Amino acid sequence: MFKHKSLKPLSDLELVMKFKESGDNSYLGEIFERYTHLVFGVCLKYLQDHDESKDAVMAIFEKLIDDLKKHEIANFKSWLHSVAKNHCLMFLRTQKSVSFKNEEFKIHSNQFMESDEFLHLFEENKTEKEIGNLNDALKDLNEEQKLCIDLFYLKEKSYQEVSEETGFTMNQVKSFIQNGKRNLKIYLTNNSDNE
Repeated sequence: MFKHKSLKPLSDLELVMKFKESGDNSYLGEIFERYTHLVFGVCLKYLQDHDESKDAVMAIFEKLIDDLKKHEIANFKSWLHSVAKNHCLMFLRTQKSVSFKNEEFKIHSNQFMESDEFLHLFEENKTEKEIGNLNDALKDLNEEQKLCIDLFYLKEKSYQEVSEETGFTMNQVKSFIQNGKRNLKIYLTNNSDNE
């Protein structure tokens, strides 16, 4: 306790030097007390989430144990501000990358499931008569649906590629494909019932 009281008059750089020399975490504890609010403020500015900011503060101060030993620091406060900012930017970049990969996975898995569902129509329609029915059903679709289904399923283009080739928006492409699939199923079901 006596030691802790004697740390208050020390400057930031003196605390850093004493920590480097001794490895005593009480010096780092004093730095933590002085700058927790500053680091939390920086984290909150970038992360805009209270809990993630609290976690980031802890991670930054844990990282300081190694960083303070490696770096020569002239202005501790501005150096710590940079460390906090860089930590947050790296965290956001990682989160963005994970989010992008998850979104890509969702898009590709939806395309795979839709392609798989459509190919199932071909598997079920193996006779010449049934394949003829499928061709008739395709002819029965409106031009937009026919074009999108042809590009998406038969030419195996992505939603994005279909959108770029046709000039339709992504939502229009998805709508034409969904409606086209529904119309094909209705046509094929009605024709198989009539036979």
